[in-house]
Amino acid sequence: MTISDRIAAASERLTPTERKIAQAVSADPTLLAFGTVAHLAAQVQTSHPTIVRFATKLGFAGYSDLQDHVRTEFAQQLLRPTQRIRQQDPSSSLTALEGALASVRQAADGHQLAVLAQPIRKAQRVWILSGETSRAGALALHSGLSMVRPSVRLLDEHSSGGVLSSAGKKDVAVVIDFARYRRHCVTTAQALARSDVHIVAITDGPLSPLAALTDTWCELAVPAIGPFDSSVPAVALAELLVAEVAASLRTKARDRIDRTEALWEATGTFL
Repeated sequence: MTISDRIAAASERLTPTERKIAQAVSADPTLLAFGTVAHLAAQVQTSHPTIVRFATKLGFAGYSDLQDHVRTEFAQQLLRPTQRIRQQDPSSSLTALEGALASVRQAADGHQLAVLAQPIRKAQRVWILSGETSRAGALALHSGLSMVRPSVRLLDEHSSGGVLSSAGKKDVAVVIDFARYRRHCVTTAQALARSDVHIVAITDGPLSPLAALTDTWCELAVPAIGPFDSSVPAVALAELLVAEVAASLRTKARDRIDRTEALWEATGTFL
């Protein structure tokens, strides 16, 4: 069980102070992975015994046990392609991908997809931002959303400065990134959040720095397929999200697609 699973399972039993600890470590996972009890206690303005009780409430023998677990999880997440290609059994890739698609189904269950889609449907402008391994998902989302609603822009690193000067509280930013989180992706998302842009995050758990920016986020499992992180979960969720936004826009989406199709025919876009 991952640390995010343990936090979720124990959430109803956490005291207000323990919830504050959970929020702190979700915003900065390195507090758990590399910090001492004293350092974490100082960061959340609580006591050493409270930190230890938080660890035991998550099912660990103590803080050291919790830290070892998080460090192991980090090590698995942060393996570089050069390491993965030497360590991974190729026969496990299909199983890993099946598990990842199960996380997509879970993210789309119930009202979760509608919650993610609502701010996208209502926004004045939609900015899409991603890390390298999640770029395929961002491209799929941009392509689909541009067909069903106006003012959708996929951000590149070189263009983000101009965007930050014009983005505002009527906008939404869909941010897709997973460990090893891209610095530009995270810092740009943080800057957009400070500008009152609503963040919709597609990431890999409550310890992600993106999850700390918003209540509108979902968790995907992103397995290594060979030496690289799989793009399939991000692309699958992006396509489901586009379908949900299109369904919620109804005639507006239909009319926009009809106009686009008419333009394609008029310009002979397709053979």
